[in-house]
Order: sequence, then structure tokens, then C-alpha cells
Amino acid sequence: MPQKIFSRDQWPLAQKLAAIVYRNPFEESRWELERECLGKEYQERSRYVVPGEAEELLAPNLNKLLGLARSLMEPARAKLAKAKEVQEAEVAAYENLVHFVVYHEFMEKYDKLIESSLEGKPQPGGVSFYYEYRDRQRYFLAVHAATRFSPDQESLYFALYFQLRRAWLNIYRYLVGGSPAICALRGRIWSSCFTHDMRRYQRSLYNRMSDIVTLITGPSGSGKELVARAVGMSRFVPFDLKSGKFAVDFGSAFYPLNLSALSPTLIESELFGHRKGAFTGALQDREGYFEECGAFGTVFLDEIGETDSAIQVKLLRVLQTRQFQRLGDTTLRPFVGKVMAATNRDLPEEIAAGTFREDFYFRLCADRIRTPALKEILSDKGNELEVLVRHISFKVAGPVDGDSLADEATTWIQKNLGQAYQWPGNFRELEQCVRNILIHGRYEAEDLGLSRSDAERVKAGVEGGLTANQLLSRYAQEIYRRNGSYEETARALQVDRRTAKRYVLGVD
Repeated sequence: MPQKIFSRDQWPLAQKLAAIVYRNPFEESRWELERECLGKEYQERSRYVVPGEAEELLAPNLNKLLGLARSLMEPARAKLAKAKEVQEAEVAAYENLVHFVVYHEFMEKYDKLIESSLEGKPQPGGVSFYYEYRDRQRYFLAVHAATRFSPDQESLYFALYFQLRRAWLNIYRYLVGGSPAICALRGRIWSSCFTHDMRRYQRSLYNRMSDIVTLITGPSGSGKELVARAVGMSRFVPFDLKSGKFAVDFGSAFYPLNLSALSPTLIESELFGHRKGAFTGALQDREGYFEECGAFGTVFLDEIGETDSAIQVKLLRVLQTRQFQRLGDTTLRPFVGKVMAATNRDLPEEIAAGTFREDFYFRLCADRIRTPALKEILSDKGNELEVLVRHISFKVAGPVDGDSLADEATTWIQKNLGQAYQWPGNFRELEQCVRNILIHGRYEAEDLGLSRSDAERVKAGVEGGLTANQLLSRYAQEIYRRNGSYEETARALQVDRRTAKRYVLGVD
């Protein structure tokens, strides 16, 4: 008969703590579990966070939860060591508690490894703490056959812990603030890395995610490349026991390419590579991004909506067959990495207009992430503006004058622009606003999100006797010209999507 390793009183808490391991740390369901575990001891987390903020502000309940987990693990370990048979559910809960505790015990060592990579000094001399991690895990798991891991399983979890930590840090590194829109975006990015079911991910998906394309949409200046980096630099990278190193340096495994800035031939050369003599200037053989990125790299195709049909067909073939050819070569080569793409255009509308291939679109949209406009982020009544301006100010002015610039810029924006300003350039415009205030003490904002030439055209329309509907249509067309999306245009006009489209098309 199976022996119990948790008492009747311990079991409910053990189940809840074990469930935390597989919950998205940026979603309410995770926080609710923490509340249930801690009761009155639970502390609300800081929503408004910036990169570099203390861990205890981001996860104020962590040490209390770890204390509870450890208080359950040691007695359970003692019982497990003496048991002949154990219940499967209890074994699973115990293993999850071990993962929860051991991961956090080595968190600082992972952080140093991550920072070394970002500083261009990846794994100097290999990863020194692997065997320390292995021995600590074996202390808890090697006491019974039901929980004993093989060397391959031990190295797998070492790599999964590394991925978890990178994802957490990257999401906070690239996404500043705590509005509902930003919180939802963080949760979406985490799911893009691990799916909504982390149990299934760690069982069978961790080495299969490269087949899934991630499409990021949103208005210009809303941080689509930052989101792409957060996902692309948080991919699973296996740990090689023989070399004592991770298979690749995650910091150099992200390959961004702005497609709108290059001719079709240069796009093909950058992505597919070329043979010597394939075109004028091809003086030697060259690997492209699809070849160079390897199994654990990510190719990011920015401005995918700007590509012509011929490029779309070739990219579609790569996604369908996972093969490609260099320019001027007939040899088929395998593509084993991940593709991400981004656009500010409304691709379904582009399909309807005949400028974007429908089959290509449906290859791109298995995993979709939308970046919110700045006006949506600032619609929350918290101190989001102050947090974002402070983050920008410290990047621009450094630690000595960051606070003073942040106060000056925030005060100027609130006094002169107010809450009604639409921020048509999104976060990119806010950055330039802060820089303008630093240099000139003011920012010459464009009225209603229109450029001066746009505003002059509207003024000319008024003087020329346009009707109210015609003026609104002209305004809608200018907004659509900027963001390429009927949905974003509808938000700006505060109308439904169908009405926005009617105004853009000038239909009475």
C-alpha cells in the first residue's frame, strides 16, 4: 500500500504551492494561488516597475512562499526515503516543490550568467555551478526510485531553469510600466515562450517551438522589436554535459532584419545567403540568417507587411518546407531556427486589397501578439506616464540628472499636453519628447497627432468649405496612413471598426 509523504493538514498547501510552479507569473491566476497559500501574509505586488528594480518589489511574497515550501519538503523527504511505495500525485507535488526551491536557490548564479552574456562575455570557462545544482537536486530527488532523475533529466531541468530566468528578466527588461495593457502584454509574451500549459511544455514542447511563427502587430513606435527580443532571447537552449556549456550564447542568437529598408535582392541575400557571383557585388560565398541562426536562434522579419509578392512566396516556402537555397545555388539547406515577424499594417485588409498573400498570412499567425498604443497604456489612471518618463530620463541623462529630468519632463507634459494628447508616434515619440525637453525645455507637439502639413491640409479643407463628414474622413485617412490599421483608427476616432473604415474610404 502506498505510503503518504504529506500529512492530511499539509496536503492542501502542498498542492497549491506545487501548482504555482506551472502558472504564468504575470497572470492573476498565479497571484490568486499565492493569496490562498499566504492568507493575511500576502502582499500586493508593485505594478509599476522599471528595469533594475529590486526583485522583492516584483515578487514580494517569494521568500514567504519558499519558506512554506521548505517546511514541507524536509519532512516529506524523510518519509520518502523510508517509503517503498508512494502515491503518484504526492510524488508530482513533491517534485514541483523541489523545482520551485532549487530554481530560486540558484537564481543569482543564473543572473550572473545572463549578465555576462549581455556584456559580450558568454560562459567564461563554462558554467561553473552545474554540479552544485545537480547535487542539490539529488539531495531531494535521489532518495527514492520514483523521484530519481537521469543525468539527461538533470541537465534538461538545468536548461529549463535558465530559460525561465531569462524569460522573467527579458520581459521586465524590455517592457516598462504596469498599466493593464502592459501587464496583459507581459502575460502574452510568457505564453509565447512556454505556451499556456507549462506542464506540457516541459514534457514535450521545449524543443519544438521553433516550428511556430510569432507575428507581432501594433502601431509604429509601440515596441514590436522589443517584444520580439523578449521572446527570441528567451528560447530554450540545451546544456551540454560534456563541454559544461550551453549549446549557444543566447545573447547573439537574435537576427533582426528590417525588410522595408532593403531591396528584394538584398533581402534574399541577407536571409538566404548567396554563392560567389550570384549578383553584382557577391564576391564570395556567404551564409544568410536562415543558415547562421542554427537551431536555437531567431530570425526577426520586421515590417513584413512591406514585402512584395515574390519575397512573400519565397518566405512562405521556407516556412512550409523548412528548407531554402542560397542565391545562385541549387542545394537545398535545412532551416532549423525560429521565425518572428512584425508589422504595423492591418494584414487582413492588405489581403483584401491584394497586396498580401492570404496563404502567407496564415503561416505567420500561429502565435499573435499585439503591442498597445501609448495612448492605450496611458489611459490607466495610475502613474504610468511618470514611470515611463523616468525610465527614458535615466537612459538619456544618467543617474546623476535622471530624476531632475524626469520631474521636469513629466511636469511639462502634464501642463502642456495633458491627458487628451493622442501620442501618434507612441513610445518613440515620448522618447523624443523627453529629449526635446532636455535640450530646449519644451516639445513642439503636433496638433491632434497630425503633422504640420496634415494640419494645414485640414485647415485648407475648412477654408475650402468641406462638410463635417468630409473633414472627419480626411482626418481618418491621415490616422490610417500612420498606423495602417482600421482597428487602431477606430480607437483614435472612438467609433466602431466598420465606421472607421467607411470614413477612411470616404464612403458617405
